[in-house]
Parts: sequence; structure tokens; C-alpha cells
Amino acid sequence: MLTNLPTWTTDRVELLKSHFEAGLTCREIAASIGVSRNAVIGKLARLQLTRGPARAEPRPTKVARERSRKSIPRLQYQILQAVYENAHPLENAQPLQEEPIMSERRCSLIELSNERCRWPIGSPGAEDFCFCGNTPVEGMPYCSGHTRLAYRPGTRQRVSRA
Repeated sequence: MLTNLPTWTTDRVELLKSHFEAGLTCREIAASIGVSRNAVIGKLARLQLTRGPARAEPRPTKVARERSRKSIPRLQYQILQAVYENAHPLENAQPLQEEPIMSERRCSLIELSNERCRWPIGSPGAEDFCFCGNTPVEGMPYCSGHTRLAYRPGTRQRVSRA
């Protein structure tokens, strides 16, 4: 007949404390004692054993987190603005996305990297499917020609509510 033996015997608690003081991870302590990692974490919490000082710097506030999230789109906007300013020296010039884009460094999925334009050419699964492979605009996944195609300014139509 099986009886329910206590998980945390005096010997196990002493082993837990000595392993914890030795700097072993919760996973290593659990394997050594023969209990789950979560059991070790729970027992450490109940014994109020913690490692090192509390977090030195306070967690960022909600406002700070939102500012950091907004900085990435702002950076992308600045990059795109520079791409379009270089592409359209005159205000009324024809958009360059109508010009053919020469993909001179075409590559396969295996050859694709952060230093190559990720614009797909052809249909996936087709024999001639590949990626553009040209040098991308810094901070963007596409070369300048494909960036102009992917991020067209003014394509959103505002809906007036009357």
C-alpha cells in the first residue's frame, strides 16, 4: 500500500538550502533532490529565499514603454522619407515605382540574409522562384526600388464622415 510521503522532508529542505547557497539553478536543484523545478521555485518562495539584490532599476512605466514602441515606426518613417526624397527630386515628378527594378543579385531562400533584399520574385513553388537579392535600404527588408513599392505614401484613402 502506497502512502503519501511529504515532498519536503527536513533532509530535502536542507539540501535545497545548501544547493541554493552554492548557486545551483532551480533545474539543477530539482534534479538533485528528485522533485520538479516548480516545486523548488515554490519552496524557495515560501522560505523567502531570493538571489541577489532586488532589481536595481525600476521597471519602465507605461509611458516609457509606449515611447520606445513608437520610436521604431518613427525611424522607419524617416528612412522612407529619405528614400522618397531621393527618388522624387521634383514635387510633380512621376513616381519611380513604375520604372523596372533590376534585380541583379537574385538569390534563393537559402542564400537570403539581412544583407539582401527580401522581395519575392515569381510564385512560390515555381522553378524560377527567387528573391531580389539587391542591397537593402538600411533598416528595411527591401532595396530602394522594392521599398517604394512596398511602402507607398498616400495610398490610404481618408473616409469623410458627414
